[in-house]
Amino acid sequence: MLRVTISKVVDVIEALIGVRDGSVVAISGFNVATLPEYLLLKLYDMYKRTGHPRDLFLVCDAFPGAPGRGIDVIAKDMLERGDYGFIRGLLFPYYGFSEALQKLIAGNFVEAYSWGIGIMAYWFREVGSGRPGVLTRVGLGTVFDPRLEGGALNDLARERRTARVDIVNVGGEEYLLYRAPKPEVALVRGSTADEVGNLTMEDEAVYGTVLAIVQATKAMPRKGLVIAQVLRLARFGSLQPQQVVVPGPLVDYVVLAPREYHMQTASIDYDPTISGRIIPPLEFIQRQPRVLDVRKVVARRVLVELARTVVEEGRPIVINLGIGIPAEVSQLIAEERLGDYIHTTIESGPWGGVALLGPDFGASRGPFAILSMPDQFSLYEGGIIDAASLGFLQVDELGNVNPSYLPGRLPGPGGFPVIADGAPRLYFAGEFTAGKRDIKVGDGKLLIVSDGTILKFIKRVYKVFWNSREGLKRGQKVLYITERAVFKLAEDGVRLVEVAPGVDLEKHVLGKMEFKPIIDKYEEMDRELFREEPLNIISWIKSEIRR
Repeated sequence: MLRVTISKVVDVIEALIGVRDGSVVAISGFNVATLPEYLLLKLYDMYKRTGHPRDLFLVCDAFPGAPGRGIDVIAKDMLERGDYGFIRGLLFPYYGFSEALQKLIAGNFVEAYSWGIGIMAYWFREVGSGRPGVLTRVGLGTVFDPRLEGGALNDLARERRTARVDIVNVGGEEYLLYRAPKPEVALVRGSTADEVGNLTMEDEAVYGTVLAIVQATKAMPRKGLVIAQVLRLARFGSLQPQQVVVPGPLVDYVVLAPREYHMQTASIDYDPTISGRIIPPLEFIQRQPRVLDVRKVVARRVLVELARTVVEEGRPIVINLGIGIPAEVSQLIAEERLGDYIHTTIESGPWGGVALLGPDFGASRGPFAILSMPDQFSLYEGGIIDAASLGFLQVDELGNVNPSYLPGRLPGPGGFPVIADGAPRLYFAGEFTAGKRDIKVGDGKLLIVSDGTILKFIKRVYKVFWNSREGLKRGQKVLYITERAVFKLAEDGVRLVEVAPGVDLEKHVLGKMEFKPIIDKYEEMDRELFREEPLNIISWIKSEIRR
């Protein structure tokens, strides 16, 4: 009979008292999924009570919170109190869910850096392997290139360079080396733990980077402190070994968290169809078809391109869908019953199902597989997937893309850099203009009653996150898909290939661009995209494959 002599299950204060001033603290969390929210908030409460620990440098694999949750709560309180002693610096791939955190960065109250999610996931694994950082070509010619900004978000970061990116020459080719201080403390989360600290994650929406974060913290030269938040406890020997994600000897303390600090996603307490315990019937996932609007037109046009890829390859394909309109493509895949032909993946790890949106993004309802995030991003950087669709905020005359940054707005790149660099086929999807607008869809055409005043196709993007010249070198096939026009990246620039029915080319397309695209000949977008009826793409795929 197995016996346990020392239990690692302790009170939250006993676990956190060992976090020292100035520590580098790694926090798991793809938004609320895998977020150890109880540990994070209690650590901040300890600082407010005692003044310690202070001057922490926080690193995360994605973003540890959501609006009104996790780090956003802390950032709001820091601003209100005018006390900035808790956090010295931040290295997150995403800041978009916390306006308060962006204000702290813009005000130079904390040094801040941002790398792509895939780079961060790899970085934890590389540090855990005793290597200096991540060596990759991802980011060359973009804001991550040290000849531009090197991932630094403010003056304090540019001065201190706690996290840095350097140019390294390998075999006559340039690579980027991403480096940052090794974690000294890890705050992670599992579903269940036994007395010796074995962690399982059976109720979590994703695995995230939990194991790699623990490995990085425990690596030499100095083995750090690992604290795990769980929802329930089990007796040692009762957990299935194959379900253990983090072995107990790597965990120092286990803390039992109240349910309200252990949500599956920002708005879902627990749903077995999200953790993969139950695969729901297709009819349940499909629900009601999306209403026909501009966003659905764009998502449909992306879906058509994915269907063409299925026919071109003569087999089912694997794709990635980014946040925003691309994530809505997964709903259309279910609506058009294309799940057997198009296998979707989300950067956080799920395969299949229907992606959740907004602060719940990262989870999928009804996935058939869930990988760890480092493993998932290997699929993207290595070009193992067949295609990806990502959102865009700005496109310039060279075809460079800025997905999210504007002056005063620092959301972070998320998973965009690695996915955009690795996908062999890349479909940037978004609405043609921004701002207040009235655009109607129906009867096989587009009616622009009033247009947005914010242009998205501009002379030069504010920040380059995907470099078109590098993409052409890699041989990527690239389309820019909107509700009124489709463009293709060519060697000589951005080429117009389709215009929506009902649209005036001069007034609604060229008149809303800061540059003139290359125009040889173009086609009309399929009128079926602008009708209520399903596209019935599956019949077209079957007929083409039989040829």
